[in-house]
Amino acid sequence: MAEDTSKLRYRLLTGPDDRTFCERISAALDEGYELHGSPSVTFNGERVIAAQALVLKGTGE
Repeated sequence: MAEDTSKLRYRLLTGPDDRTFCERISAALDEGYELHGSPSVTFNGERVIAAQALVLKGTGE
């Protein structure tokens, strides 16, 4: 089966609040995504987990 390489209009990235998470957000911004709303954070008893919604610029509404 061929991999679908089309970009999603909406993405929610989650992960530990660290450099890798910020690099993932930065890469999505470079791909044409925009931040959608404020980030959310929670503590899972071990570390801070962050979530950020992103939407693709220039898509129909």
